[in-house]
Amino acid sequence: MENTKYVHGYSEREALRLNDQAETLDDIIHNDSIFPKDSLVLEAGCGVGAQTKIIATKNPDTNFISVDLSEDSIKEAKGMIKSLGINNVEVKQADIYKLPFKDETFDSVIICFVLEHLTHPIKALHELKRVLKKGGTMVAIEGDHGSTFFYPDSKYAYAAINCQIKLQKQSGGNSNIGRELYPLFKSIGLTGISVSPRMVYVDSSRPKLVEGFIKNTFTAMIEGIGKDAIRQGITDSITFEKGIKDLYRTAESDGVFCYTFFKGFGEKL
Repeated sequence: MENTKYVHGYSEREALRLNDQAETLDDIIHNDSIFPKDSLVLEAGCGVGAQTKIIATKNPDTNFISVDLSEDSIKEAKGMIKSLGINNVEVKQADIYKLPFKDETFDSVIICFVLEHLTHPIKALHELKRVLKKGGTMVAIEGDHGSTFFYPDSKYAYAAINCQIKLQKQSGGNSNIGRELYPLFKSIGLTGISVSPRMVYVDSSRPKLVEGFIKNTFTAMIEGIGKDAIRQGITDSITFEKGIKDLYRTAESDGVFCYTFFKGFGEKL
């Protein structure tokens, strides 16, 4: 994907985090990721296949072509799909800006946690619309770091999150793109647009989310960009470490954490 850097990198730790995130958020963001039987669906930016395994398993009678630019991610996705015995997915290497498919090839398109990393999200959406059949549905899912709030409150924790937002912006991305799904879909001429917030609320009465979301998904993500943020002078090590400590503090018995994802549906006329 041109002029685009995946700010979190491609380490084994990041692959593990992505899979933890997918499994933790399954019911929240993919409860309605259901496609017609025998239809052909493009998953754009599949990465290591963290979302692929969920949507493919939910739709056993649907055929998927999942694409990503990264050779390493494609290799990982193929291995995971094979190990799980999933047989309704074909994984290919492709550039989201120049997809190797004819116009109106797919019945549906889904793109999950990808637009936030793109320098030209509208250009990518136009390309996805090109390969989508008339009457077909486009689905997009994105987070929004500006929606984060928690208890106990902490200026250091917000500063750590802001490091991620700044790094992503420097790479040409947008960590707060979730709130923009409606105008983005509208700008490419989709109709019947519907966007809904998918809030993740966590307190100690939800131990699975405490571990899976606060610790293993969100805080692990912020913690993972610390070295880059310090190296680039966005923050210093003491301030950043205090922020990470305060984010983990929200996972304790009296802590609360809240974050909102956004999911959009639109149809091609």
